[in-house]
Amino acid sequence: MSVHSLSRTADTLRRAGCVFAEDEAVLLHEAAASPDQLSLLVGRRAAGLPLEHVLGWAEFCGRRLAVDAGVFVPRRRTEFLVRQAVALAPEPAVVVDLCCGSGALGLALAAALDRVELHACDVEPAAVRCARRNVGGLGQVHEGDLFAPLPERLLGRVDVLLANVPYVPSADVELLPAEARVHEPRVALDGGGDGLDVMRRVAVEAPRWLAPGGSLLVEASERQRGAAVEVLRGAGLSPRVVVCEELYATVVIGTAGARAPGGPWPRPESGRAGLGSVEIGSGGGRGCDDDGAGA
Repeated sequence: MSVHSLSRTADTLRRAGCVFAEDEAVLLHEAAASPDQLSLLVGRRAAGLPLEHVLGWAEFCGRRLAVDAGVFVPRRRTEFLVRQAVALAPEPAVVVDLCCGSGALGLALAAALDRVELHACDVEPAAVRCARRNVGGLGQVHEGDLFAPLPERLLGRVDVLLANVPYVPSADVELLPAEARVHEPRVALDGGGDGLDVMRRVAVEAPRWLAPGGSLLVEASERQRGAAVEVLRGAGLSPRVVVCEELYATVVIGTAGARAPGGPWPRPESGRAGLGSVEIGSGGGRGCDDDGAGA
């Protein structure tokens, strides 16, 4: 690629409002097989399509994975959730990735573990097709609403439950950047009135699926973390919050207790108020090396 052509592409992207115009120009030039294709790709990006949809891939936890048009783009901050999951997962592990989108979270966790049984679910057919391509032989991808398509044999066996649920309050969806608001499915963004409607549905069902000591991991905004903790606590899970300031990431983890055979799921201790434990750190561990870069 010529420096002049690269500079011209960057100028076009900058005029279109792309903050990282120079970096994006390099990626578009590398992806284009001809000048005509380059013009097409630059035009699509300048028109507002997410860069990942233009390229057809996103980088997540050091891996490139396919991201088709209309599929939720995995966020860099969500790598922090995966790091927490890697640290918690036993081996072998049964892992479920709800609201899986492209399958990025489950795939990254499976790649970091030696022995894993992976199941991923999404309600969007386009996301399911994309996730099946990405996950391949590493697991099974099911189409349906939350837990509905999972095989019943997983009840009480799930060690790690990843749930990258939508958590944007409905009234705030229109305030999102056009890249998300226009080009990603609303079902992957809109979390209802306070942003926690889908999280509540997941939390209520999670104890039936989690193994004793298994954990549910969800992402929330900083302002939602208190309410999210209460959602998980109310479902009978023991909650804690982990925060990565570099990635602006807030992860709420709910852990299931042990139960007697045939007995009810234990409730968390009564009379506990506040956020539970809050940890702040880089969240380093196996896989997904933390380089401290921003989202």
